[in-house]
Amino acid sequence: MEEKTLYLPETQTDTVWAFIGSPWGLLAGWLILINIVTFVVFGLDKLLAKHPRFRQRVPEKNLLLLAVVGGSMGALLGMLVFRHKTLHRVFRVGVPVILAVQLLLAAAIALYWNFLR
Repeated sequence: MEEKTLYLPETQTDTVWAFIGSPWGLLAGWLILINIVTFVVFGLDKLLAKHPRFRQRVPEKNLLLLAVVGGSMGALLGMLVFRHKTLHRVFRVGVPVILAVQLLLAAAIALYWNFLR
């Protein structure tokens, strides 16, 4: 029976593709993408709020959902940069709490992964 060999990247491009193909690379890619999308959606909603002729706005539950699925940093930056939803208690308190929970969860996973398993 033939022995399987471990793939080791030989060039810089191979290293990048090996990182992107790993679960950590996919998670990093997802977090970058969702935070950019969330930031842009907050800006778009602020633009729609400033112009009353646009009646269709982004529902608040969708903005919070974007924060929950990983875009909490983008939501917080969108709130600060665009000064949008800063008077709403659910956003003023909720988005930082979501971010704190996500950071604590990431720290717990890192602690487990590196020390406890």
